[in-house]
Amino acid sequence: MNNNKNNGVRQGVTGVTSTIGNLTGGVLDTVGSTVGTLGRGLGGTINNTTGTRAVGDGLAWVTDGVEGGTRTVAKGVQDAGKAPGK
Repeated sequence: MNNNKNNGVRQGVTGVTSTIGNLTGGVLDTVGSTVGTLGRGLGGTINNTTGTRAVGDGLAWVTDGVEGGTRTVAKGVQDAGKAPGK
């Protein structure tokens, strides 16, 4: 009987942790994607306006790195909230 009670508590905690992890991971992924898209767009605008590619490509490269990094963190946060074996 006590084991069932502990199991229920564990499932409840895992459910809350999973929800928070998924929410946090989703927000991080959205922010990262937004930064990456903004950087690529702004970088393209800089390249077209100035006629040089160095600054625009550099900006796009940095924001792509931010996007990739936040995507990796977001996945880790989401995975951390999953129940063992799922």
